[in-house]
Amino acid sequence: MKMLVFRPPPRNLEGMFRSPLPLFAAACMAATLAHSENATFSFHDEAGQYLDILTNGKPVARYMYSTDFSTPEKRNENFKPYLHVFDAEGKQPITKGGGGLFPHHHGMFIGWNKLTVAGKTYDRWHMKGGEQVHTRFLSQETKGDHASFTSLVSWAGETAAPVLEEERTLIFMTPPKEAYALIEMDSKLKAVGGETKLDGDPEHSGLQFRPANDVALLETVYVFPKEGADAKKDRDYPWVGESFTLRGERYSVVFLNHPTNSKDAVYSAYRDYGRFGAWFKGTIPAGGEQTVRVRFLISKGEMLPTELIEKAYNEFAGTNEPVPKVTVKKADISKPAEPKPAKASGDVPIKP
Repeated sequence: MKMLVFRPPPRNLEGMFRSPLPLFAAACMAATLAHSENATFSFHDEAGQYLDILTNGKPVARYMYSTDFSTPEKRNENFKPYLHVFDAEGKQPITKGGGGLFPHHHGMFIGWNKLTVAGKTYDRWHMKGGEQVHTRFLSQETKGDHASFTSLVSWAGETAAPVLEEERTLIFMTPPKEAYALIEMDSKLKAVGGETKLDGDPEHSGLQFRPANDVALLETVYVFPKEGADAKKDRDYPWVGESFTLRGERYSVVFLNHPTNSKDAVYSAYRDYGRFGAWFKGTIPAGGEQTVRVRFLISKGEMLPTELIEKAYNEFAGTNEPVPKVTVKKADISKPAEPKPAKASGDVPIKP
């Protein structure tokens, strides 16, 4: 059965995905959804700098974990570990590094601007007065149709001593054939410094994805799995999608929210420069743990069909939810209207 790919009409974004396939066709699509041929995963570690994740020898992602804070510029580049995602050809990242518009936004990253530990509040979003520090890899594994690694990350307080400890596991899987990457990030947070409150707001907290600095601002579009969606009021979307244009090419990213994550999650999914994700809240008792679990489905071109996205979500969540109606919205126009050409590390070719 030929896969149908929906393209947004030029003047009616709300019509995108509005007309679902007939039930029989949708059922057939779900039943026959095929994955890409199994990739051969491998790692390349540039010691002390980054870890490349390769499929059949081609970079799909790069984990940036340098701890060089020797100058202000180096600190701004390295004050939090993060994941770069490469384009479909494996030539350069589609995500942002340091510098550029909002220099604290780095690729696929996590943080809270109001992290309160034992009564003291720290900003571990803008990284004021402290860093997230990769200390070592706890595991690296390539097996069959997936690869994974776990990075032990120390969240510093006023000194180098950790107030929060994170085991950040990234899993790379064979995606559906219509996509080119399927990446899961599991962040297990341990309250090593006392009772810990994860707080802030949707713009400055949670697990988020930031495209490279030079996106075409007027072409960013978001998709929500609900009719009449309002991201600024709704809570706990199972998934949200974004399409953006970068270097003349169209890319789409879907954020899949696991049902075990904390409830009352608020999404920031309306910025024209493309940062989007969910603000997960919670209070972790001293010595306790809280895990944030998210998958990203990444493709080249316009947004994947809703049926395929829901299939990917159900596989992740272990559910059997029906295909929803969706809302498609253009991004809000931000100020300044146009960022300057980047001196951002994620916007220039990076040698594999």
